[in-house]
Formats: sequence, structure tokens, C-alpha cells
Amino acid sequence: MTHNIAILGASGYTGAELVRLIATHPAMRIVALSADRKAGMTMAEVFPHLRHLDLPVLSKIDEIDFGGVDLVFCALPHATSQAVIKTLPGDLKVVDLSADFRLRDPADYEKWYGKPHDAPELQQEAVYGLTEFYRHEIAAARLVAGTGCNAATGQYAIRPLIEAGVIDLDEIVIDLKAAVSGAGRSLKENLLHAELSEGYHAYAAGGAHRHLGEFDQEFSKAAGRPVHVQFTPHLIPANRGILATVYLRGDAARVHDALARRYEDEIFVHVLPVGRHPSTKHVRGSNFVHIGVVADRRPGRVMVIAALDNLTKGSSGQALQNANLMLGEDETAGLMLAPVFP
Repeated sequence: MTHNIAILGASGYTGAELVRLIATHPAMRIVALSADRKAGMTMAEVFPHLRHLDLPVLSKIDEIDFGGVDLVFCALPHATSQAVIKTLPGDLKVVDLSADFRLRDPADYEKWYGKPHDAPELQQEAVYGLTEFYRHEIAAARLVAGTGCNAATGQYAIRPLIEAGVIDLDEIVIDLKAAVSGAGRSLKENLLHAELSEGYHAYAAGGAHRHLGEFDQEFSKAAGRPVHVQFTPHLIPANRGILATVYLRGDAARVHDALARRYEDEIFVHVLPVGRHPSTKHVRGSNFVHIGVVADRRPGRVMVIAALDNLTKGSSGQALQNANLMLGEDETAGLMLAPVFP
């Protein structure tokens, strides 16, 4: 059976990444692509690296006939998806890549995003899309909310440790480096090559980053009590990748054992031998996560280091993994591409 797929917001990085991945999928066919400002253009004009594919011409959302569509990926800007998704047919399966449905509590959404949610009834329906932890809920869902790429990286490193009770919940520090594609494709002065290259800097420090809302929600749920981490993201002059170094109080052997046990059956999450360090170079362009555990020189302290590709496992790859579950396909379909190296 071939599933008909629409991608809304196909002119952005995550939209293009979805097209790249779905092109290798044995049971999906792209039947509609939207891009508001680039409607009427071909994907080859917008993304020349995709010119070998036979794809629909970009259109406006209101020009798409959703009658024959089985699943929609929404790769739209934050605060746009909620208005669009509530106008779609009620039986249409949707995977949203924006931040619009990640937080379950409308008050939390307003706190972190500065405005009331426009579709609170859908917010309650949405399933959080961290695949390895919500697999069964995702398979039965109509609407799945993709995680933030930073939030996913931190959760892969920390969540099993909270569940296993092997770390101090009040001493979690996440130092994260993120590539520039995570900021999207729109023109911004601080993302110009001359502004960004040859250095990197912290941003949204001191508790201002919106992905903290996801950490608060998911870590507190896993622990059964409030958990508030210290989190500082940094923007680095690289196109793809996230590397999170997490500083914890716990025993390195127990931490490594808890991670290895939790992910031993997960095809996309690899826990490295003790002392080995992951690199964004080794997951680039793939749906894989690499996690390393390093004992600190001080007894009782440990570092967990996680690497993933922000556009693939951190966003579009995770979205496709979730869509496979929702459509009853093999979870790995279209996602077994090896990382691009060097």
C-alpha cells in the first residue's frame, strides 16, 4: 500500500529534509507541497539538490485537495501550525514539526511562547513525539507533536537516568552546542556568514530558552516530581548537528548501565563503550543518536555526551519515524541511510 503524503512548509530546511528522506521510502508518495511565498515554483528551483526527484509544484495551502491525502507533515513556522491544523479534515493524520503542540498545558504554552494557544482542544489531543518513549501512543495518534531538537538531545541523554533513579535530580546541567540550521532558513542578520563564522556564543542563557518548557514537562513527568535543569545552548558555525554535554551527580558505571539497558533494543540510539566520545560528524545526515558516558576525576560525578543531527533525528527524521508508526509501516522505513562522512 502506498500512502499519499503532503508537506506544508516545504521550502524550509525541515521540509527539504522530509523530501530527501521520503524519496527513499518504499510506501510513501508525495502528492502535495506547500510554500506560501514560493508558490508556483518547483522544488528544483528552491532546493537544487532535489532536482533529480519528480515532485509536485509548490502551492498555497488552500489550493491543496486533502481528500486523497493520508498524512500531512506540517513544517510551518511556530505559531502558524495551530491555525492551519485546526482547519484540516478531522480524520487526517498530522505530524507537526513546530513548537505549537509540544506542551500539554495551555498555561505552559502561554508562559513560554508569550501568547494564548489558538487551538487548545488540539493541544490536549496531541501526543509528544519522542518516539522511543511514546511509541505506543504515537501509533494510535491522529496528531503528533515533534520535539524540539535541543530538547530531544537532552532527553535521550537524561530521561533513562531519571527513570532508573541513578542521578541526583537537583544537579543536572546541560551544556549544548547547536548548528545554525536549527534557527531556520529565514534571513537574520546574526546568522550571516560574517557575523557567525570564526566563533560561537551562548544564547537564551539563564532560563530563557523555550525548550526548557519541554525539559520541565517531560523530566518532571518521568520523575513524578518537579525537575528543573540548568541549560545553556550555544550557536556554533556549523550547518548540522547538536552536541550536548550533561554534567550529573551519579556513578558512571550505573549511569552507563542504565542507558545501555534502556536503549539495547533501539535501532537508532547507540550507547558507546565507557569513555568513548560521540561526535556530530558521526551522525550527520542520519536518524541516529550516539551517547557516551565519561567518569569525572571526582568520584560521584559523571558526564553524558549525546550527539544527533538536528534536521534528521532532531526533526524531520523523527517526524518520519513517527509517521511510520501512525501508518502501520516499519518504523525504520526511509530512515536507514548511513551518516554522511567526512
